[in-house]
Amino acid sequence: MEPIDLLIDARWIIPVEPDQRVLERHAIAVNNGRIVALLPTTEARARFAAREHLQRPNHVLIPGFVNAHTHAAMSLLRGVADDLPLEAWFGQRIWPLEQRWVSAEFVRDGSELAYAEMLLAGITCVADWYFYPEESAQVAAQMHLRACIGAPIADAPAPWSRGADDYLSRGLALHDEWLDHPLITTALGPHSPYLVSDATFERIRIYADELDAMVMIHLHESQAEIAQSIAVHGVRPIERLRRLGLLSPRLIGVHFVQADGADIAMAAQAGMSLVHCPESNLKLGNGVAPIAAMLDAGLNVALGTDGAASNNDLDLMGEMRLAALLAKGSSRDPTVVNAATALRMATLNGGRALGLDSEIGSLVPGKWADMCCVDLDNPATLPVYSPLAQLVYAASRAQVSDVWVAGKHLVMDGQLTRFDPQRLRQHAARWSERIAALIERVA
Repeated sequence: MEPIDLLIDARWIIPVEPDQRVLERHAIAVNNGRIVALLPTTEARARFAAREHLQRPNHVLIPGFVNAHTHAAMSLLRGVADDLPLEAWFGQRIWPLEQRWVSAEFVRDGSELAYAEMLLAGITCVADWYFYPEESAQVAAQMHLRACIGAPIADAPAPWSRGADDYLSRGLALHDEWLDHPLITTALGPHSPYLVSDATFERIRIYADELDAMVMIHLHESQAEIAQSIAVHGVRPIERLRRLGLLSPRLIGVHFVQADGADIAMAAQAGMSLVHCPESNLKLGNGVAPIAAMLDAGLNVALGTDGAASNNDLDLMGEMRLAALLAKGSSRDPTVVNAATALRMATLNGGRALGLDSEIGSLVPGKWADMCCVDLDNPATLPVYSPLAQLVYAASRAQVSDVWVAGKHLVMDGQLTRFDPQRLRQHAARWSERIAALIERVA
């Protein structure tokens, strides 16, 4: 028999590739952190001698979710700026609080809290963009979470940087530090078209070309952003980026709520990816992204939670369900964004957006064993006629039982295996005391 590290028997396995496929009473074999085989359970038991053999008789095993956009450390600002329009959310609450409190310590503690929340929700890979990204990268590596860490870039000074030159030099240093890490990749992260000048964008393009680096940016998030771009630059933001040479398959546009047919066609022609954050978009009153039109145009659309200050949770299963329902409702077509498409957006499409689809996002032999199990033996998900439909339309993150990243068992029976929840509670309580007093002054 062939020795392996891990064999998991599951009632159902949804590999995502090929699309719509559901395997019943199959097993997945893992060795050295990578998937070796998917095959019927009886054949697996005859072929493999596993050092660890797990049985999940009422569970669906899927690729781990990919949260393609968040600001993890903002978990410490959860609930401080609710029910405000975007301009007031930024200017009256978030930016003043960030100026006062954001530090390396803030980012370490906030990232730990957010990454723990995401692991418990089945998220195995995260695209994180915030100040002090070197701290986020360290925390993700320590927790064995896969992460693409965006180095923030803007022209104005901020807690982490004195301005564009400093942002860029720090971002390049981040890239070099994590260049060969098996779990951590990096990206250049210009905040938005309205906070970055043409000259800085041109430098970002040069560095992205030289390093073959991903570029992630908030794009077409609000009507105010569109109006500002037209007033200052004479064109919509995506056209401005096109003229500056930034539209490419390496570009990740986040939100893209205020997008018309020409915007979508331009993005599709460039081969860029878009990240849909439906809960944040709705909560900030920015609208509903035209996801059905984007998918029809052939765009790669992934899902993100955004930060906990504008969501207020980091639950990609909730985003997946809402994305499907919003697309159906806004297009008045119940067939768009079916369950398989929604799951793909939450897994493989996220991997593709981050340039990692050859390594993660589907349960295919040779890929990393980034996986999660969802227990469907729950009153909310019984009876099970279609495990794929139940996963997308009925299951919750509370039903995530197990999570693996590169074969490491990070959540077992709904509990973190490598992290003390009490430490998270203590850090959150300490920051709550510090921040609460200031909220009243900036309200």
